[in-house]
Amino acid sequence: MSYIYSYNTRDIKFILNEWLPVEEILGFDKFKDYYSKEDFNTIIDQVRKIAAEVIAPTAEDGETIGARYVDGRAVIPPSFHEVYRYMQDNGWGTSNVDHEAEGILPTVLNGLLIEIESAANPAFMPYVGSGSGAAAVIQKYGSAAQKERYLPKLFDGTWSGTMAITEPSAGSDVGDLLSKAYPTDDPEIFNIKGNKIFITAGDRDDVGNVVHLYLARVEGAASGTKGLSLFITPKYWVNEDGSLTPNDLECSGIEHKLGLKGSATCALAAGDNNNCRGWILGDLPDENGRGQGMAQMFNMMNEARLDTGRLSTAVTANAYWNAVAYGRERVQGRLLTNPKGDRVTIDKHEDVKRMYLQNKATTEACRALLSKGYYYEDIREWAPDQERREWAQRKIDMITPLCKAYPSDEAWILTAESLQSYGGYGYCEDYPAANATRDVKIWSIWEGTNFIQSMDLLGRKWRQNKGQDFAALLKEVQDFIAENKGQLEAFEKEIGFLEKALAAYYEIQGAIFQYATSGKPQLMTIYARRILTATAQLYCGYLLLDQAKIALKRMAELGEDHYDYNFYLGKVMSARWYLNNAVPNVWHVADLVKIGDTSVIEAPEAIFDY
Repeated sequence: MSYIYSYNTRDIKFILNEWLPVEEILGFDKFKDYYSKEDFNTIIDQVRKIAAEVIAPTAEDGETIGARYVDGRAVIPPSFHEVYRYMQDNGWGTSNVDHEAEGILPTVLNGLLIEIESAANPAFMPYVGSGSGAAAVIQKYGSAAQKERYLPKLFDGTWSGTMAITEPSAGSDVGDLLSKAYPTDDPEIFNIKGNKIFITAGDRDDVGNVVHLYLARVEGAASGTKGLSLFITPKYWVNEDGSLTPNDLECSGIEHKLGLKGSATCALAAGDNNNCRGWILGDLPDENGRGQGMAQMFNMMNEARLDTGRLSTAVTANAYWNAVAYGRERVQGRLLTNPKGDRVTIDKHEDVKRMYLQNKATTEACRALLSKGYYYEDIREWAPDQERREWAQRKIDMITPLCKAYPSDEAWILTAESLQSYGGYGYCEDYPAANATRDVKIWSIWEGTNFIQSMDLLGRKWRQNKGQDFAALLKEVQDFIAENKGQLEAFEKEIGFLEKALAAYYEIQGAIFQYATSGKPQLMTIYARRILTATAQLYCGYLLLDQAKIALKRMAELGEDHYDYNFYLGKVMSARWYLNNAVPNVWHVADLVKIGDTSVIEAPEAIFDY
């Protein structure tokens, strides 16, 4: 068996108990009668046990059995059926997005619990997450009749759902999709006709119905994304009496993928027999042909973007802990400082330790970034003060492209480093590194490629609210530097690097604005992805230093003999490595942007034939 679940929850407990100000969230009316900080460790330990004993044993089936296409439907491993039902029946599934229910988990906790679960079987978790996303959108935008008809069975997991966007002719360019919606005698119900591809969990044999949130254009609506509407389009039509009838929406095949083989990625055909029906969500297109579909879909997509970063972090961290466990057992070579001494385990060699520290620091940076997102989500949804909610929404807007793109870009690099640390064994399927490396690649492509995320950052987020919202994000970093410069002796050099990176980032912005206003907009697209990485590294450097301040204090309180001392020392080392090795990339990117190399623009397509 190659899959090994090795998750360590200590950093998660640190984030919730010592770093994030979760007391504010637990004081909201939604949570104050149900949870306290004292409950967190117990819940985390319980979920870690479920992940190890219930979810993780199914991971191998995802690889060996996988999702299959049989007689016109997707069939998933039988063990997935059992664990899905367990998760739903025990309150760890879709019910936690029911905002009208009592006792749901705060997102700041649940987001980290899902990370623990995702590492146990990343191919399984989309079957839970897709239904959760569909239910949340229907609850927010659906009519009373739609909610009554669909939400109870979505929330209890009897049915699942999807986000059906991509088409053969329209992937990232959503505005060019061809699916059409034709009016019927009922103004809320349309006949749907079209084809979708790459639909995660688009069909499955473990639930009674799959409720697709299907993006299509009402006949006569405006062109481009502005004319799109969203339709509740189930596999089986739900009649008024609750009975089900086929809805002319079929799974026409599944993809054979590099990784995540247990997760069914489906092609869907709607209306081949002209009998596929969908309920429109929200209003009909207005007098200008503008629909509400993209705004509604982004509610689900932005949540999915955080989930993509979380999946990336989960699999990367699990691969890292597996690599560390292997390195403690594998004897190979002698120390450079003692070439005539005994052979040692490979975890003592400098380059292997470099791989481990790169993994440790970067996954902790990604987890810190995502945790900020979960924290802001709870404030946006539940804070009693509207101004506070709007503040949190602006924060979420600014960091969402970072939360999606940075962990999923780094995952490919970090799992490769974990694989490398095994030597030749890492390339063999008997060990877990190969599995992890294959699984993580999709997440830089999912939910809008990382180039799209980078253009969202530069083209929208930098400019949102006349630039004030992103300026406020950078001011967090600036204020941290001002507060701690000259005060934190142990990190004097690292704070200096953070300050240098912030100054360089302002230079990046200045150069890009100059290119955009002087007839060189292509330079923005050339550098966009590298700028997104630099943005995340700047912000994450600040977050890790903020955590390291706490760790330094705890080390002094506990002393070197305490069992928890090395955890806090590890937090200090993570911050030190990250500020000295990752954050300097910010001024490197600044230098590249200022050079303004145009070779990509000038290169004719013909040169790529050779």
